[in-house]
Amino acid sequence: MATASLKRMSIEELLKLRADVGNLLDRRGKELGDQLARLGEGTPARRGRGSALRGRKVPVKFRDRSGNTWAGRGVMPVWLREKIKAGAKLEDFVVDKKAAPRKGRKQRRGRRRAKR
Repeated sequence: MATASLKRMSIEELLKLRADVGNLLDRRGKELGDQLARLGEGTPARRGRGSALRGRKVPVKFRDRSGNTWAGRGVMPVWLREKIKAGAKLEDFVVDKKAAPRKGRKQRRGRRRAKR
């Protein structure tokens, strides 16, 4: 629409035009959002700096006879720490023997990086 024709419009006509443009933009935005959701298989876009692995289930790697389990992530649970202090080995609690830690693996002994 040309600027000259906008100058000739009354205030009511301009307000109606603005409302129509707003409605059209809302409708097109919803359509594009639906298309993006279909392309992304319904997964919402992630925002922020959260971990990609957060909330995902991992298989159990360690289990004792009373049913306590640990997936090997995070801090070692108290039940496992106490049994290791009592003389048990970590390999005794491995669910799948293939997942056991390797004995010949060298551990890196260096300075830890400071947290930022």
